[in-house]
Amino acid sequence: MAATLARRIVRPGVLPLCSRPPAWGRAAPRSPGLLLAQRRAFSNNKILVELDEGSGVATMKFKSPPVNSISLDFLTEFCISLEKLENNRGCRGVIFTSAIPTVFSSGLDITEMCGKSTERYAEFWRAVQESWLKLYGSNMVTVAAVNGSSPAGGCLLALSCDYRIMAENPKFSIGLNEAQLGIVAPFWFKDTFVNVVGHRVAERSLQLGSLHSAPEAHRIGLVDELVPEEKLQDKAAAVMAQWLALPDHARQLTKSMMRKSVLDRLVAHREEDIQNFVSFITKESIQKSLRMYMEMLKKKKS
Repeated sequence: MAATLARRIVRPGVLPLCSRPPAWGRAAPRSPGLLLAQRRAFSNNKILVELDEGSGVATMKFKSPPVNSISLDFLTEFCISLEKLENNRGCRGVIFTSAIPTVFSSGLDITEMCGKSTERYAEFWRAVQESWLKLYGSNMVTVAAVNGSSPAGGCLLALSCDYRIMAENPKFSIGLNEAQLGIVAPFWFKDTFVNVVGHRVAERSLQLGSLHSAPEAHRIGLVDELVPEEKLQDKAAAVMAQWLALPDHARQLTKSMMRKSVLDRLVAHREEDIQNFVSFITKESIQKSLRMYMEMLKKKKS
């Protein structure tokens, strides 16, 4: 299924934001009776989605214990869920959060990058690309309600949203820390990061593989707001309402203008990027580093 999903036709120069016609203006008003409990939910093994048809806002919760690792199965469910919402003209915004306390997402699943075949690595990386293209290029308003730590690929999910709100907890951290694992963040991770925090902050953070505490993440602009944990979801809903108060077409066209060049760069170099990933991840030195890291994690658990 993942391989089929990943073969979605994306032509160079054609932005995923154009995957559905813009909703010209605001959602049509509904009678009070229709606003009552008009919620639709669909759930997979690793993703739970609830759509409030009255407000046009969906909540997507990651529920892949223990730490919401981004596996091929997770990516497949993520893409399918996001595409369902994108194709639903009644859905105008999505709030992303975690159903697991203390962790938003621990990032790419290390087991997907260690001891597998080159074909599996390529399939996995294509799914990573597809998830980013769909999220970063979404027509919908996307808000990350970061209710736990979010390293590496988890940070990328948050970075790809329009707005990031993080729970004000000193134990939570966020960042692209790939360098700590001996891995180089690909150019489109870097481009997304630079567009949020600026070149110098991104350069220093990427080279050091920094994980930023919530206050530090707010200071450097990695997250837009910090709020107490118990107020996170309410704040996300309030921010979503603010963004949805604008005409959809103006916001969507502006978003396309701001993000098109970054999206087009990956589309134009997608196969090359997959080849680079497979070539890099299959190096014995990298495999050894990943095996050592997995052993370290096992020791911590025991």
